[in-house]
Amino acid sequence: MTPEFAYLLKVNVAFVLFYAFYRLFFYKDTFFKLRRAILLAFFGLALFYPLLNIQDWVRQQEPIADVIYMYSAMLPEATAKADAAASVDWYGWLLGSLGFIYWGIVAFLCGRFLVQLSSILWLAHTSERVVIHETPVYALRKAAGPFSFFRMVFLHPESHSDKETDEILTHECTHVSQWHSIDVILSEMMCMACWFNPFVWLLKREVRHNLEYLADNTVIQSGYDSKSYQYHLLGLAHHQSVTTLYNSFNVLHLKNRIMMMNKKRSPGIVRTKYLIFIPLVGILMLLSNIEAVARLTVRLANEATVSNAMVTATGILVDETGQPLIGASVVVKGGKERTITDKKGAFSLEVPANAILRCSYQGRESQEVLAADMTNNTHLSLSSKSREMNEQVFTVVEKMPSFPGGDAELLKYIATNIKYPKESQDNGEQGRVICSFIVGRDGSVNNPEVLRGVTPLLNEEAVRVINTMPRWNPGMQRGKAVAVKYTVPITFRLKSPVEEAKEETLTVVDVMPQYPGGDRELLKFIAQSIKYPTDAQEAGVQGRVICSFVVDKKGNIVEPKIIRGIDPSLDAEALRVIGMMPRWTPGRQDGKAVRVLYTVPITFRLQ
Repeated sequence: MTPEFAYLLKVNVAFVLFYAFYRLFFYKDTFFKLRRAILLAFFGLALFYPLLNIQDWVRQQEPIADVIYMYSAMLPEATAKADAAASVDWYGWLLGSLGFIYWGIVAFLCGRFLVQLSSILWLAHTSERVVIHETPVYALRKAAGPFSFFRMVFLHPESHSDKETDEILTHECTHVSQWHSIDVILSEMMCMACWFNPFVWLLKREVRHNLEYLADNTVIQSGYDSKSYQYHLLGLAHHQSVTTLYNSFNVLHLKNRIMMMNKKRSPGIVRTKYLIFIPLVGILMLLSNIEAVARLTVRLANEATVSNAMVTATGILVDETGQPLIGASVVVKGGKERTITDKKGAFSLEVPANAILRCSYQGRESQEVLAADMTNNTHLSLSSKSREMNEQVFTVVEKMPSFPGGDAELLKYIATNIKYPKESQDNGEQGRVICSFIVGRDGSVNNPEVLRGVTPLLNEEAVRVINTMPRWNPGMQRGKAVAVKYTVPITFRLKSPVEEAKEETLTVVDVMPQYPGGDRELLKFIAQSIKYPTDAQEAGVQGRVICSFVVDKKGNIVEPKIIRGIDPSLDAEALRVIGMMPRWTPGRQDGKAVRVLYTVPITFRLQ
């Protein structure tokens, strides 16, 4: 889903909620000025709430719920493997066709709007400007209903008596003095942009009705007889309107207007219900930031839930090119344990598994890592402070940077350009290299570095491929291009003789496999089937088990594995639940069912 499409979707969801909210709470009251403010607020908030950012607030909250872990799932990995035949991008083709239809209808509605606007301006140009009862008026040459547009009032004087003219001018001058035409133009523009949403057209109708209620109320409060005024409206109901842009004296559901004039005024205490609008806005902002929350969750998903058991943290500190950093400092944050790296950049330190290690080296940016993640000589890169960073670098923005063509093209680019070093193949070296880089304001890829490596050769190859990338579409924050830090995992995997004989298992396909009923039903199945082992409860063991399995061509679950475990009993329980799953809808590539590797995190949490 493109950012533009996501924005349009959020705007239209807001209009649906706002209209339902309006009909439920405000439709029958007589606070016309408050109703006008609420209706205008609907349009403004629908346009701007998707741009509001509450990520800082999210960072201060408790750990994200399991539902969001499942929503974010796992980042797709780019794997070094043989070239695959390119498939037709049906999704892109469909999206392009829908975009063409959408903009075509928008253009038609804009043309219609301009024709209506020009007809009003032409009418003002050809009509005589006179003063009636101290009010400047454009005198219509032919009999037509009176109306106003911004500061212009149009009237056919010969069609009305003096009393009727007074009522008309009071009504139309209310439209003029309160700038009601702004509401009309704004609602028209919303209908042009969201023409496919019936609730936008319904909101436009409510805007027009409320403006007439305001003007009618002013006439009645000015001392004119209510019954006489209502009969006057009925007498003008036969007039036809040429356009829909202006505020008309005699159109728009006379029955509703007459009922509203005769309605008992709403008591003042009822105004307090307008405060209900505030939590609705808060809910919309939270829903709008789900993507940002999910991105934060993806980062959290890379951190295992660990106990306080002691572990031996081992790692190798390197620079951007993979060269070891000798004498780098490794300190336990908030503790006394410390050490330095040897001539190979390696260190070893026995610390609690949940300890935070602060790795630093003179002239380079420090990094903090979880001790439990540094148990197998993990390579950690410390980037230089000397790089030019005169601009703020974001990690999460309203519109994240994107590779030309999207994530699928990024994976294809990496798979096509990656070259597995022969020496690494001969030595049986494999694993996942996690790289980060900065997508500049101009879309250029800068400062690639290895956050978590495997071996120097594989690290260098991953950095080389990133350096060859073309310009990206830059990230956007508040409408401006900004520099954004981006992370990509690149997997180097050797095929064993057994794997060579096996049918290929894919990780990313055109249509991913799906649990019957979707992700929500998958979460429900896991929650209902999981049984917390008694021994784990008594020992206070909790955390997240990350499992993988293959959905074969028939949708069967095969080859379940534990990618990251916690405790043997919890790992076994997770595998048991995976094995109980019903048949899935298989994944498809180029229209054919294929084997797909799928990953699911299962969280065990003590109450």
